Amino acid sequence: MATYNGMKYLPAQITSILKQLASDDEVVIQDDGSSDGTVAYLMSLGDPRVLVEVNPGNRGVITTFERALKRARGEIVFLSDQDDVWLPGKVAHVLAEFSRPEVMAVVTDAEIIDASEKVVVPSYHQAYGGRAGVWKNFWRNSYLGCCLAFRREVLQPGLDIPKSVRTHDGWLGLVSNMVGEVVFLDKILLKYRRHGGNASQMHRFGWPDVIKRRLALAGHMIRVYPSVRLTRKQLQRRTLAGGKHL
Repeated sequence: MATYNGMKYLPAQITSILKQLASDDEVVIQDDGSSDGTVAYLMSLGDPRVLVEVNPGNRGVITTFERALKRARGEIVFLSDQDDVWLPGKVAHVLAEFSRPEVMAVVTDAEIIDASEKVVVPSYHQAYGGRAGVWKNFWRNSYLGCCLAFRREVLQPGLDIPKSVRTHDGWLGLVSNMVGEVVFLDKILLKYRRHGGNASQMHRFGWPDVIKRRLALAGHMIRVYPSVRLTRKQLQRRTLAGGKHL
């Protein structure tokens, strides 16, 4: 999780996450220089599963998530925003999908809520056409980070996150799909809050910007392809040897 001045909604999100975690799980939080008491609140929880680090100055969303991911130690990594709410059963349903070794990532569905938790869109997948596929998501990203979980092997080719990509979640979802299968799970397991102050935006960009970024993205995909192939081979050997990912 990346945090930045999130105290208005953060407690509800942290509570919804911790309720679903085991004692040996971790919530890796990278703060981007909050000034509203966010860090003090997180430290006051006194929960050993909550691991907080503060950036040396404001670094932005992509760099902050990248720093958090480099600290993560779990075999399955869930991305999380600071202002949503995980619904009961999210962790269990997602982990069940990883029972198949070929699955590299899982994307749950979500309902979009406003600041007061009124549902404004009942299904993100139905509204925005979420589905897997490298080329589909190359042209139009449907990997919503707050709904995304992936195997830590994805980080081998996925880090560092290119600074020219639009979103960290789109990049990590795409890399996941280059390595293996991505499951889009048609279960509403998250309240995705849009309140006007979100760091991520949902508006469309102009064609010149889209073309420029797609060309850069294609270059990054070519660059990491050798690492993607190596990761695939390592996973295949482990599967043939009877090894387990979970």
